[in-house]
Amino acid sequence: MTAIATPITPVADRDLSNRSTLGLTVRNTLTMAWRGILKIRRTPEQLIDVTVQPIIFTLMFTYIFGGAIAGDVQNYLPIIIPGILVQTVITTSVVTGVQLREDMDKGVFDRFRSLPIARIAPLSGALLADTLRYTIATTLTFTMGFIMGFRPGGGLAGVIAAGLLVIACSWAMSWIFAFFGVIARTASSVQGISMLILFPLTFLSNAFVPADTMPDWLQWFVEANPVSHLVTAVRGLVNEGTVTTEVFTALLGAAVIVAVFAPLTVRAYMRKA
Repeated sequence: MTAIATPITPVADRDLSNRSTLGLTVRNTLTMAWRGILKIRRTPEQLIDVTVQPIIFTLMFTYIFGGAIAGDVQNYLPIIIPGILVQTVITTSVVTGVQLREDMDKGVFDRFRSLPIARIAPLSGALLADTLRYTIATTLTFTMGFIMGFRPGGGLAGVIAAGLLVIACSWAMSWIFAFFGVIARTASSVQGISMLILFPLTFLSNAFVPADTMPDWLQWFVEANPVSHLVTAVRGLVNEGTVTTEVFTALLGAAVIVAVFAPLTVRAYMRKA
């Protein structure tokens, strides 16, 4: 009996193939991210939430709560600007899931599936493109605060570090809403589910008022709320330029979210893509 030789791919060839596949995925992801940016250019009304919301919320909350909580507007700005920043950028991450669901409903991803591109690229590209939205919201929030008289004690370095921290954490949270976008039936249901989660997290936090002003039965939730940890970390960076343990807590939380929801989202997406 003649033995049939089984061809064996050399290790070097397999490594080269893996690098080639990874490079293709990265290029396709960047292309899809550019597509997302072009969509924003052609429909600039998509940026209303990251351009108008920071301005309105900053003005509204500052002049409504400033006198009651801090005595005057100037003393309230170091409290409210980090809170508005976190609330605005985190809320913006919902758009990732909503637009993902809309693209899937319109059959856009079906057309992508017929193209010779990495299957994961439309998803990863959308997540990458939305970091531009977070950057715009972050910049406008700090700009509005500066116009109103806010002068961060942490200097430019503290502001940049705080902005990068919020963007990183919001990108991590966008994986949660991307998961909802893949499994939900409609874009409106993604919006509804996401807001049902975000509203308690953002408003039942220390973003707008100190936790010690709340009832005892509510303080335990506020202090355990991950949004409160992120707001505290941002305040330390912006107002004092200090890297507190809250910064590492926020980064750890973001890493856990990505570790849990990235595989879930990719698995659910690959089933439908």
